[in-house]
Amino acid sequence: MPKIPDAPLLDKHSLSRLLRERFAEGFSRLSDIPPPHLLHHGEKAAKRIAEAVRNGECIVLVGDYDVDGVSASALCSLFFSQIPYPLKTVIPNRFSDGYGVSPNILKRIDADLVFTVDNGINAFEAADICKERGIDLVITDHHTPSKELPDAYAVVDPKLEGCSYPFKEICGAQVAWLLMALVKKELGISVDMAQFMDLLALAVIADVMPLVGINRTIVQAGLKQMMTSRRPSSVIIREFINKSSINSEDIGFQIAPRLNSAGRLEDASIAFEFLIAESEEKAFKQFELLNRLNTRRKEMEADVTEEAMAKVNEDDRIIVVAGEEWNEGVVGIVASRLVSRFGRPAIVLSINGDRAKGSARSVGEVNIYDLIKSQSDMLDKFGGHKMAAGLSLNAAVIDEFRIALNRKADKLHPDDFLVKEEILGRLDGSVIDLELLRVIDEFEPYGEGNPRPRFLAEKAEVLSVKLLGADRSHSRVLLRLQSHERCTFDLMAFRKVLSVPKDRTMTCSYTLNRNEWGGKVSVQLMLEKIYGV
Repeated sequence: MPKIPDAPLLDKHSLSRLLRERFAEGFSRLSDIPPPHLLHHGEKAAKRIAEAVRNGECIVLVGDYDVDGVSASALCSLFFSQIPYPLKTVIPNRFSDGYGVSPNILKRIDADLVFTVDNGINAFEAADICKERGIDLVITDHHTPSKELPDAYAVVDPKLEGCSYPFKEICGAQVAWLLMALVKKELGISVDMAQFMDLLALAVIADVMPLVGINRTIVQAGLKQMMTSRRPSSVIIREFINKSSINSEDIGFQIAPRLNSAGRLEDASIAFEFLIAESEEKAFKQFELLNRLNTRRKEMEADVTEEAMAKVNEDDRIIVVAGEEWNEGVVGIVASRLVSRFGRPAIVLSINGDRAKGSARSVGEVNIYDLIKSQSDMLDKFGGHKMAAGLSLNAAVIDEFRIALNRKADKLHPDDFLVKEEILGRLDGSVIDLELLRVIDEFEPYGEGNPRPRFLAEKAEVLSVKLLGADRSHSRVLLRLQSHERCTFDLMAFRKVLSVPKDRTMTCSYTLNRNEWGGKVSVQLMLEKIYGV
């Protein structure tokens, strides 16, 4: 049973003070973004791309099928359209091409220059093929590199040991944006790089980059731009969100899953075409497709999650489960569901013939990338970072891999597996109002590295519970925080079926949300964790 954390009673002033302490070094501005020439091989890559433009060479961009990769691809495509120059963009299909600039992709490409966004740091075979065919390969990525690098013309990645770029935790779209700024300089052209802030915000949020420093500043600017931008995709996004302002959670929970659903189920080009659409009509059509795919994704995810749950070995510290022909596009989400359910890192693998491919998600301080890397002799491919990774291996060694991985994990400290929930304090119901929301809004955007403030409700009175949604899988709890108070609040619990407890009380953590419905604005509580169950 989780221990109920200590939580001081807060008012608006003390809450503001606590949130301001997170930014003791002050808030970054767009002018604080480090210059792109600090990227290792950044100028070398830009000079080669600029040379290809001047010489009329065939340039092909290879992206990735997640939101970061699709946003990066859209950004580069839109940049080249303003030069103007005919850039060919190829976004791999997860099912037929595999990840990134793979040999499968190169079979379809005839080019003088290939450059990647959000992939390629481990593309050794692809680099050798390009070398044999006389294609210059420029790799731009942000994932953790191995000790050896692909034999490419240039490798741009802020995580490289020799890279002087001071802010390492940036996403693939940011690396691509910095490179395009260098290309702009090399060509001596006039392109407003600030016009791409909305695309960068999508990528930073969806790729769960820490929302501190320049990331926070870029997301702030991007969300603000999204509210006024004439870019058709941004127009559709704000119409869909239908609020007076868009926040990071709107992107993370509503837009990113829809964009991701294309690459998960069919082809990421659907999301790419949405982002680069030249008309609102085309953008709307693509978004409708994304909506339908997202509905299918939810259904598929629910089925695979149910099967995966039944296969979990509860004695393992690292969950490893596999299933015949589970959809590769949903295994990452299913891994997240297992982490949430069991509080342990999870690896979910889809078996197709004699091969298995899958995704890993971690928890607490457990570095899942390092754990997977420790078993690299059993793997065909792997890549990722501390909290998430992808891998492929022979299906025959899955159990051996699971045992070896858990043997390695047994050496980790038990505290590494704990999710540290930062609860700022308790609130009286009388304090929770729109003015308090304005205090919280000052420190937006919230996300990785700057979590939305969590509060504790201890023995709050549960007046009623109503199940919502077509499948009645969400709960709305009518709550009174203190028995002596008159005011009540709606507590929303998504993907949780709750009922009125026997003692009619609940101890839980929650965040606060602005609910806009029918022209009215109210404060809504969002359930995080229930204590005592």
